[in-house]
Amino acid sequence: MMNNSRMGLGSVVVATVRRELLLAFRSPGDVINPLMFFIIAVTLFPLGGGADSAFLSGIASGVIWVTTLLAIMFSMESLFRADYEDGSLEQLLMSPQPLYFLLLAKVLSHWLIACLPILILAPVFAVMLAMPVAGILPLILGLLAGTPILCLLGAIGMALTVGLSRSGLLLAVLILPLYIPVLVFGTGMVSAALDSLPYTGLLALMGAMLVLAICLSPLAIAAALRISVN
Repeated sequence: MMNNSRMGLGSVVVATVRRELLLAFRSPGDVINPLMFFIIAVTLFPLGGGADSAFLSGIASGVIWVTTLLAIMFSMESLFRADYEDGSLEQLLMSPQPLYFLLLAKVLSHWLIACLPILILAPVFAVMLAMPVAGILPLILGLLAGTPILCLLGAIGMALTVGLSRSGLLLAVLILPLYIPVLVFGTGMVSAALDSLPYTGLLALMGAMLVLAICLSPLAIAAALRISVN
């Protein structure tokens, strides 16, 4: 009986992820817009700051992290908005399956859509910005641990503002302060690696933050959605 229940829950989670991915690819803007923002923003820095490799290497990690953060925040608008407008968000909240796992599935789908392409392109742009080879691995590890945290925290802000017609500025005010520790630890990992210092401590902190976000964020998202829908 317990095994059947677990299999049912797993099937629902997989179906939720599949549904979100299909909806995203039917609206290509949800996939392309954050990625294009990231590409354009990172490309403008060498054009505006000159071709001095020493200058570019000094700002490379900060540029990639800040543009990734802004691209994720830019993409959060699509997380619950369509479900809220067509009424499927209310059905999600009334689902007999545990809401915790359904919300995790939605955030995972959003991460795959908005963050995975950025994660794949990040090493290319790191090389373009003259980042030393020693900084590329900690950059990727930091993004791998940090971008899910950004998505989970952003989902809380989006859940609080989903009922508002123009929530962009309010969303930024709510979640940007929460993003700062991730930004600091992510850029700090690259700086430590370039200074030949160990960065595993910062990576462990990022991992702990990710575990904490996975455990607590869906509960906060669920509470915020119930407030917004009601």
